[in-house]
Amino acid sequence: MQTPGAEQRLDSPRSVILLGSTGSIGTQAIDVVDRAPHRFRVTALAAGGGNIAAIARQAVHTRAEAVGIAAGSVDELRTEIEDAAERQGVGGYEPELFSGPDAATRIAAWDGGSGPADVVLNGITGSIGLAPTLAALRSGATLALANKESLIVGGALVTGAAAPGQIVPVDSEHSAIAQCLRSGRAGEVEKLILTASGGPFRGRTRGELAHVTPAEALNHPTWDMGKVVTTNSATLVNKGLELIEAHLLFGVPLEAIDVVVHPQSVVHSMVQFTDGSIIAQASPPDMRLPIALGLGWPDRVPHAAAPCDFTQAASWAFEPLDGEAFPAVALARDAARRGGTFPAVFNAANEEAVEAFHAGAIGFLDIVDTVEAVLSEHDGSPELTVESVLEAEEWARKRAHDRLDSGR
Repeated sequence: MQTPGAEQRLDSPRSVILLGSTGSIGTQAIDVVDRAPHRFRVTALAAGGGNIAAIARQAVHTRAEAVGIAAGSVDELRTEIEDAAERQGVGGYEPELFSGPDAATRIAAWDGGSGPADVVLNGITGSIGLAPTLAALRSGATLALANKESLIVGGALVTGAAAPGQIVPVDSEHSAIAQCLRSGRAGEVEKLILTASGGPFRGRTRGELAHVTPAEALNHPTWDMGKVVTTNSATLVNKGLELIEAHLLFGVPLEAIDVVVHPQSVVHSMVQFTDGSIIAQASPPDMRLPIALGLGWPDRVPHAAAPCDFTQAASWAFEPLDGEAFPAVALARDAARRGGTFPAVFNAANEEAVEAFHAGAIGFLDIVDTVEAVLSEHDGSPELTVESVLEAEEWARKRAHDRLDSGR
């Protein structure tokens, strides 16, 4: 996975654009940059705009040359940046500002007149990250991809737009696989093994999941994530999305990708080779490690995160996935096998159902049941284009709403 920027000179920091900068991935990425200022510098930021004060503070802290928000105005953003600059004692800071639904896409392609960034980290949540992903790839920058949904719904649109090695995964599981694949040649790979924590409801039967609450679904035992991703981890929809992502990223057949439950979340994934060897990547749960590797690939960033301490006793468990209680992985596998716009429908219907669950309109089991029902009604698109993906998503969201409103 040699990246286009791997030959860059080592005497200057790698320039980084952060999309979704105020989210979990974005804030941890800034921490990675702060710890290695000789390796990285932030040149531009984009966020949804739900917390303009937060991105303003980030902008002043990093001295980003361009800042964008999807919601809110340029005037609001400018005012918040001026206030943040005054509080931080920074004078003369005036970045270029963008606002509106295309702000992240414009930031992804921003070059400041001196050429594209070395790395664009897409940490946006949801399929709205597709346009920024494509813009980053067109710019020629290395794409450090945490926004799995853009790859999943875009499929061949994204892989076809990427140069060899231009996409570097940031999801901990796919970062682990990328590291393990260094141990052998492509023809020696027999199987990818994705690990799943099992979420907060591991071990429960389908019947026991009928009455779990949104608060319980957000009580993930390992990771601190946003509402949608955390709920997806509880339903294991997230693991289904990651299965599709692994198939697209590494070109491994769907039938050669397994999912195994590993509650400790220390072994992040594994690769099985044809001679029977299985190579695993292990580290304590800390997203700063895959983020740092995504920014610095193919080089590692020293001290990005703490390693496992083998002087202390520990036990790691591995369990088979309960497909009856958690059918989302099999459903995702089938959507990927059917291809075209089916993965986009899977993702969009799920996003709508997750919102309905947190609004108290449906139960926990209804999330995946709704996704399955909407998929069963989808005819697919004969051609995969940005327009067909957007149309399929719009149809899936409306059909999910109709089903949820009618109680069907």
